[in-house]
Amino acid sequence: MIDFSSPRHRAKFGYMLLAPATILMAVIVVYPILLSVNISMQDVRIADIAKSEPWTWKNYRWLVKSGEFWNAISVTFWLVLFVASVSLAIGLSTALLVNQRFKGRTLARLLVALPWAVPEVVAAVIWAWIYDGSFGILNWFLLQLHVVKSPVEFLADPTSAFFAVGGAMIWKGYPFMSIMLLAGLQSIPEEQYQAAKVDGASTWARFVYVTLPGIAPVVGVTVVMTTLWVFRDFSIIYVLTKGGPLGSTSTLSILTWEQSFAFFRMGHGAAVGVVTMVLCLLISRALVGRFAQNVH
Repeated sequence: MIDFSSPRHRAKFGYMLLAPATILMAVIVVYPILLSVNISMQDVRIADIAKSEPWTWKNYRWLVKSGEFWNAISVTFWLVLFVASVSLAIGLSTALLVNQRFKGRTLARLLVALPWAVPEVVAAVIWAWIYDGSFGILNWFLLQLHVVKSPVEFLADPTSAFFAVGGAMIWKGYPFMSIMLLAGLQSIPEEQYQAAKVDGASTWARFVYVTLPGIAPVVGVTVVMTTLWVFRDFSIIYVLTKGGPLGSTSTLSILTWEQSFAFFRMGHGAAVGVVTMVLCLLISRALVGRFAQNVH
């Protein structure tokens, strides 16, 4: 009988406790990734995990030559840049606001977090009605303010459709930024602000030299998570535009769905998914490294 309380066998007991979680993660995470890589190396129309085809680079050669793929990469990166930067600006502003002491602060925090609680499909349907060219409230406001002379079809023009999708994603995603940054703000010791005031630091100086360094790790993690969310998001784009018009909102997630479930080219879809995963890993590593350097 092994005595797990002894120093010699204590580590074995820890490994035994971790084993079920490790096996579960391997089943639900590692196995699907390996299966996707396997399908991406096969010329298959409909995936059949019981059937194995000879491996080929045909699907990846199609990616390199496909204009749809390079357009999807371009759209995805621009959408990530737009959504992440604007969400960070709004999230930081709202976090700084609700971090102050004022009457009704609890209600304000609740309202800030409300969009995050709305399911993505519901949020997409709400924004589809807002952008509607005939009955949308956005067109009504613009007409009342005499900004436009006739209703605008926001989802029919490539440029406006891109920003319309980005706007809906910002509305859905900025509360997460705000909540995370608020937690970071509350972790900064009040003594640091008091010491800065004693030294004669202005409000802007306290923000630059106390607040920003204090929340830098939280900003890094939040930006990475928001980036990954935009990369994988499917519901909002599909409900609003289905990737159109003219591919202006066709991201890598939309292209993966089109190739796999609209055209039944499972090999193409798996290849896009594998490339998306690799890009997410590289971007996450780069962002985490960048913010880690800034902290030190």
